[in-house]
Amino acid sequence: MSTPPPVEDRLRAALDARARLIDAHELSPYRPPTGPAWGTRRIRRVVSAIAVAAAAAAAVAFLLLSGSPERPHPTPPARDPRTSPPTTSVPSTPGSPTSKPSPTSPPAASSITGPGTTPPAR
Repeated sequence: MSTPPPVEDRLRAALDARARLIDAHELSPYRPPTGPAWGTRRIRRVVSAIAVAAAAAAAVAFLLLSGSPERPHPTPPARDPRTSPPTTSVPSTPGSPTSKPSPTSPPAASSITGPGTTPPAR
């Protein structure tokens, strides 16, 4: 048994045999293609390239114009609801009544109760 020749050798032999069947009289002279200068494939390629360029330009414009002119400031941390906001002191004038503590101000140290303590008598 003999092994068949490699695929490349078989292809070369087939192409050589086909080339010997054609002579110079059977070859046609070169003619430029006729028909529209712009084919539908070329038109589709140009239109798709324009569409991609327009989409890229729109994306760049959106990214550049959507940013705020100033950098955003970070949100301040939330305050503890148990603490009171800072109070501003108003200079007292002579003869003005003294102000009472506001109901939102923290209780005095003597009235603080906790575990194991008894509330003050009122």
